[in-house]
Amino acid sequence: MEIVLAILVGVLYTAGVYMVLRRSILKFIIGLIFMSNATNLLVFISSGVVAGEPAFVGSEPVDANALSDPLPQALVLTAIVIGFGIVVFTLALKYKFYEATGTDDLDQLKKTDN
Repeated sequence: MEIVLAILVGVLYTAGVYMVLRRSILKFIIGLIFMSNATNLLVFISSGVVAGEPAFVGSEPVDANALSDPLPQALVLTAIVIGFGIVVFTLALKYKFYEATGTDDLDQLKKTDN
């Protein structure tokens, strides 16, 4: 299972870098989304995929190897929120950029206005 997820991380990073290097700002934002998801998946699988129980400790003794580690899950959850904030911010920037220039293509911007 980990090898399939590792290949998926590679595909997501490849697609993300390809989209970031495109001329359109919207494709740039889609590339950011791909790379954000690839990073989240990389952090999640780096801790090891374990089919374990939730990390709740009750009154009875529990084997520590049977519990899943909640720290990578918390880090991924935090990274999802931060990635969503970055995407919303870049979408707002794209909206203002399109409103000011009337284009989405960076090749059509030959010179800047002073």
